[in-house]
Amino acid sequence: MEGVFPPEINTIYLSPEEITADIVREADALFVRTRTRINEELLRESKVRFVATATIGYDHIDQDYCREAGIHWVSCPGCNAQAVCDYVEEAVSSIKSDESALTIGIIGYGHVGKLVAQMANRNGYRVLLSDPPLGIGISLEKLAPQCDVLTFHTPLTHEGEHATYHLCNADILRLCKPNAVIINAARGGVVDEQALIDKLKGGNEKVQAVIDCWENEPQLNHELLKMVNLASFHIAGYSIQGKMRASEMCLRAFCEFFSLPILSINKKVVPLQGDSAPGWLCRISDQLKAHPENFEQLRKQYKLR
Repeated sequence: MEGVFPPEINTIYLSPEEITADIVREADALFVRTRTRINEELLRESKVRFVATATIGYDHIDQDYCREAGIHWVSCPGCNAQAVCDYVEEAVSSIKSDESALTIGIIGYGHVGKLVAQMANRNGYRVLLSDPPLGIGISLEKLAPQCDVLTFHTPLTHEGEHATYHLCNADILRLCKPNAVIINAARGGVVDEQALIDKLKGGNEKVQAVIDCWENEPQLNHELLKMVNLASFHIAGYSIQGKMRASEMCLRAFCEFFSLPILSINKKVVPLQGDSAPGWLCRISDQLKAHPENFEQLRKQYKLR
């Protein structure tokens, strides 16, 4: 967002590791991504009244604390949905390139899930849906045995009837068809990584896996990393278009909250870059598997698709 704010708005640009309690103490607003934990430790003695995260996910935000402290926060649902859909399409074509009669199970029918369903239909795949909170489709237990691909597009929640933490667990994996592909481009923790490791060791009953979102990032489970078919450093939603949409959504929310004229981004100054040629996910996977210790660096240096 550099160059967007007028001179009268004092603006400081920082990397995630530079955002500390001392730095934000005099700030009125914060614009962040998932690497910044928005909680009492960061904001207790600050003047912050508004937080915008330029991401779909918001589990890095302590919602209870923000509510108690009177801090308004917003996320950007749907901003990178098309990018995640493109990631899923690339993953499926990379692993199941010789198969056309596929059944794809989509778990979570929000912004991303809808686009994935449209993509699957365009490719002639059979589509099954599971989104119990919305009353859509069938249960995951009924869906799993029928699918060649299970792709997860839910938020990460820990409580309630439809909690998604370890939604893909040993019981679900036990129901999967041999060589079914498990894709997690949602949130780390939606898939039980130890259960997936055990299933990947399952001989003739083993599955295949594509993981973009990991538990305990950036400290990856190296055993799982070695076993999955394709791995990436939490960039499924990273694209020029997605970043633009997220930035514009954050700006609009900021301006509305502070009763300012709506600011916009000059799209002409945003360069198109990155690698979108076929096989880009395989190249990313090779990078991460060769240097898992560089997870954060690889993510920061990733050229947007």
